[in-house]
Amino acid sequence: MILVTGGTGLVGAHLLYTLVNSGEQVRAIHRKSSDLEAVKNVFSYYTNDFENLFKKVEWIEADITDVPSLKKAFVGIDYVYHCAAYISFNPRHLRVLKKVNVEGTANMVNFCLSEGVKKLCYISSIATLGSSNNGDLINEEVEFNPEDKNSVYSITKHDAEMEVWRGTQEGLDAVIVHPGVILGEGIWSSASGGILRTVNKGVKYFTTGGVGMVDVQDVAKAMVLLLKSDLKNDHFILVGKNISYREFLSKIADNLNKKAPQKTISKKLMIAFASVDWFSNKIFRTKRKLLKATVRSLYNQSFYDASKIERAIDFTYTPYQKTIERVCRNYLRDKS
Repeated sequence: MILVTGGTGLVGAHLLYTLVNSGEQVRAIHRKSSDLEAVKNVFSYYTNDFENLFKKVEWIEADITDVPSLKKAFVGIDYVYHCAAYISFNPRHLRVLKKVNVEGTANMVNFCLSEGVKKLCYISSIATLGSSNNGDLINEEVEFNPEDKNSVYSITKHDAEMEVWRGTQEGLDAVIVHPGVILGEGIWSSASGGILRTVNKGVKYFTTGGVGMVDVQDVAKAMVLLLKSDLKNDHFILVGKNISYREFLSKIADNLNKKAPQKTISKKLMIAFASVDWFSNKIFRTKRKLLKATVRSLYNQSFYDASKIERAIDFTYTPYQKTIERVCRNYLRDKS
């Protein structure tokens, strides 16, 4: 049997469909507050028989930070996909980031070892890789640099990876994937949903940075193929397209029938907005909307060489135009 954590998240929901559709026995953990209907909605994009397929998932209430609840979840488990994570770039959230991302992953690794799990697939992030100083594409050999201005999210995801590598030293077979910005439908509270909501409201400006993006379906497919393969104790970048923010936002706007952004906005002005946002948070306790770490990322051109996985297994990326068209179409479907 297969165990999936983070099954109510964007990647986890699409992964669950991929697994049960191929006939696998799957158990997924969820917290009491989780929205299982959103997962069912993800299934509905793939098939009209989504109700029956959804029922094939064995749901169990548990939390990766609660060891007693995990003990029951691991009974009879052979393989594990660890997708659960806390995502925030706000330094105020460092404590919960460490609790979920680092301690939670350590718990998962420990149970995998004690319960004799055959293989673990952990979803990390391109945020745990280093940066390129000379404009070269970033690959799996570019190591995380603790001296860089790393976000609290990237620091905790890197520390979580160290827990996985620690597990491999103790006898656990594992693979790690580093997705770029994941574009996918269904869990609209995710980063994908935030991007689409913003563009749908109308975006006049773009920043000069760029990023690697990947289809959520490609992430799920890659994880399944890697877990089934003989590959172990290795890691793979998942980026289907290196793209400027201007092109990215414009393609989404075109598919949402909105006007594409036409003007650049300077980094200095964005930093000023972030400073005002910080001041408002300190004085008036308003919610942070723009962090300096986010601003830095919007002006960085971080591009990736994600060809390693294509050489390692029979895997190809979905053309990014098709991904954007599909996700925008489903966004409009759900919004109507």
